[in-house]
Amino acid sequence: MSKRIIETPNAPLPVGAYNQAVVAGDYVYTAGQIGIKPGTGELVSSSFKAEADQVFHNIQAVLAGTSLTLDNVVKFTVYLTDLNNYAELNEVFEKHYPKDAPARSAVQVAALPKGANVEIECIAYCD
Repeated sequence: MSKRIIETPNAPLPVGAYNQAVVAGDYVYTAGQIGIKPGTGELVSSSFKAEADQVFHNIQAVLAGTSLTLDNVVKFTVYLTDLNNYAELNEVFEKHYPKDAPARSAVQVAALPKGANVEIECIAYCD
């Protein structure tokens, strides 16, 4: 099996030894995305929901680099610095997935890069 590295300027560029996404076989594995605006490199901090929504825009941009959309996602892993934001997280997910949402795990972590409140990674299926 071969793998292909995905990099798009429409999502935040990696700041370390990782790639935005890797295509391996029939799947795309994204790196965790935080709510950074790609053009400015600034973290969206107006509200938790705005930050989480920016994460989705970043994931969409990475998936678009593989000609996929959020409809191709089969699994999300969500990292939250405060599980008290879980209800607002659900509201953001429901905005992007009014029905037929993918599988999802959510865990609380001590801290995230750049002081982010949420980081999300996903696995998408290339059908």
